[in-house]
This record gives sequence, C-alpha cells and structure tokens, in this order.
Amino acid sequence: MADLLRTLFGTSHPVVGMVHLLPLPGSPRWAGDFGRVLDRAVRDAKALRAGGAHGFVVENYGDLPFLPGAVGPECAAAMAVALRACREATGLPGGVNVLRNDPVAALGMALAGGGTYIRTNVHTGAMVTDQGILEGRAAETMRARARLCAQGIAVFADVLVKHSVPLGERDPRHAARDAAERGLADALLVTGPSTGARVEFRELAAVRDEVPRTPLLVASGATPRDMPLVAALADGVLAGTTLKVGGKTANAVDPARVRALVEAAKRAWGRS
Repeated sequence: MADLLRTLFGTSHPVVGMVHLLPLPGSPRWAGDFGRVLDRAVRDAKALRAGGAHGFVVENYGDLPFLPGAVGPECAAAMAVALRACREATGLPGGVNVLRNDPVAALGMALAGGGTYIRTNVHTGAMVTDQGILEGRAAETMRARARLCAQGIAVFADVLVKHSVPLGERDPRHAARDAAERGLADALLVTGPSTGARVEFRELAAVRDEVPRTPLLVASGATPRDMPLVAALADGVLAGTTLKVGGKTANAVDPARVRALVEAAKRAWGRS
C-alpha cells in the first residue's frame, strides 16, 4: 500500500489538502469572472504548499446544488484549467473530484490538467443523498480509465461517503471490500457524516481490518489532536475544512493550519 502513496506523493503517509473552487461557469452562483476563480485556486494551492502539504485535490465545491451525475463541458473545461494552473504554480501532485459523482469526467480533467489521481464519491453500491439516489459507477470509471490509457491515474473511492446514507444496511466492511475488490479502487477514503465532521473511528477500524492491504485515508474532520488515532488506523489524510482560516470551509486555506496538521502527522507516523 505504501508504494502507491509514495509514488504519488513522495511519502507513505501524505497530508493532502482540498482546493475548493469558487462557483464555476454553468452553476447557479457563477459570477462571470473566471480569473477570480483561478486566482483563489492558485492562492489556496500555494498556501497548501507553504504549509508542507504533499498534494491537493481540486473540487467544484462552489457549484451548489450539485448535479447527481455528469457535469457540463463548461465545468469540465474550467476544472481542468484550474487543476493545471495549481499544478504549475506549486509543483505538487494534483487530483480532482467532480461533485457530486462524475468520475469519468474527472479522469478526463486529470489527463488534461496533469493530475495523477481522482476521487469518486460513490464507486460501488447505492447511496441516498440530497441529489437523490446515486449509484456506483465503478464499471464506467474503470473502463474509461483503460480506454483513455490512463492507468497511471489512481482512483480514490469513498466508503459510505458523507452527506449520504446507504440504500440498505450500513456495513462499512462490506462497502470497503466491494469498492476495493469488486470495484478495483486503488485507495479508499473514510469520512464523517458531513463536511468537516470527525470520522467515526469504529468504522475506520472496520475498514482497515477488512482491506488491510489497500491504502486508506481519512477524508474529513482530521485535526492535529486526532492524528495519533488516525495514524493507528489509516495511511494518510485528505483535509479541507480544518485547513481553512478559522476552520470555516468557505474560507481560504491557512498555511499555519496546514503546517500544524503536517507536523502532527509527522509526529504520529514518523517522517516516512
């Protein structure tokens, strides 16, 4: 498992930060100034680098309400440009997450924008969300990756993703096994119930126990204080809200908060 993370991030235990994009073309709150979107994205990416983060994920966080599936070409183009701009400004490895669940578009964006990994919120199974019922898209995603000759782009899949409940029994072990073994996900993510919410450590432990050889990251609510617990069960962190000014999701990235989480991670995992 360490080989994938070290290949992507240069470390076996990465701290990866979110670049939450302002509203993009085609979304209800789009303000008509793409230069402003890019400026904010690049500033946040540079703040992540300044704090010592090992990578970033560009996400269309400002595009509420999210489409349940495919996004429009204007969104895809904007995200690819933003990803490329952040990559060139920082030199950090970049990924992309297309809300609410368009991993096939994310693969195209990663190819065009120089990304090396994507996040997919519902890879296998079915989840009830504020967008309705979202069905897993593993078959489409993995076939698209092969068709695009994009095997070098890793697929990070959420297990029982936040802001959702499963259509059926909540079983993190079963969900993790399906995502990794039947969905062929390269790495798994575990979140709390909502954006910025602390992960349920019993569920994290269940996932770790079920798929011990699959890279596993905590993807919401991680704080410096929690890092010893996180390090005992997971291999890395994907953080957004906790890295923002004042701990508010909509704010800019705070390099001091990034540095605090990175240093706590180094202490918890060692400097591998």
